[in-house]
Amino acid sequence: MGKFITIGERIHCISPVIRAAMETRDPAPILKRAKEQLEAGAVYLDLNIGPAEKDGPELMKWAVKLLQDHFDNVPLCLDTANKKAIEAGIAVYNRGKGKPIVNSADAGDRISNIDLAAANQAICIALCAKQGVPADNDERMTYCQEMLEHGMELGMEAEDLWFDPLFLVIKGMQDKQTQVLAFIRQLTDMGFNSTGGLSNVSNMMPRHIRPIMDSVMIAMAINNGLTSAIVNPCDQRLMETVKSADIIMNNSLYADSYLEI
Repeated sequence: MGKFITIGERIHCISPVIRAAMETRDPAPILKRAKEQLEAGAVYLDLNIGPAEKDGPELMKWAVKLLQDHFDNVPLCLDTANKKAIEAGIAVYNRGKGKPIVNSADAGDRISNIDLAAANQAICIALCAKQGVPADNDERMTYCQEMLEHGMELGMEAEDLWFDPLFLVIKGMQDKQTQVLAFIRQLTDMGFNSTGGLSNVSNMMPRHIRPIMDSVMIAMAINNGLTSAIVNPCDQRLMETVKSADIIMNNSLYADSYLEI
């Protein structure tokens, strides 16, 4: 296992500021969010343009070039339901710092995103679900195997499928959390990469509690072998936890200044 890979989640069209910037092609708010996340330690940036039904390909190309030109070919996770937009983004993407990530496929209607990733030598986040929340880990593993077989039939390497166990909100699904952690351990034992939207676990909690819960969850997930997560890297407590976990797991060399690296 290498160093933990954080994917910064904050360039998202659900944010009114980012949505307006995308609509008007205003680079400033997008560059500001990117800079904040990269300075906080993000490895990849998630670029979520939403459905983008009207001008998806043009918007994605513009945003990919904007971010990579300003931040030394920062690796990106391309996030949209518009497949043509993902293809357009990959067409102008510089792979110098890492392959593009397609976010995301599942074992149901979105399984064709694995085809898209395979055709473009990209990584694909593979959500271990089909419709709704899987009943248990046996169901998760069934979907995992279906997507693995599909990807390998298309010539993908298993390492380019990053399996998402589906992190669940604690408020309402508290009893499911140990199940998710156990599934991450299963993926680890099988040698697979794993990722997912970790901040889902603290959704609807008070603002002061979220960093506590997220940082504890990521520590427990890393202990079970989680290799990546989509997170808010501007959450200082969470990033301190990730960097400390990399030291303890012997994935990076300790120095007194490790939190600043």
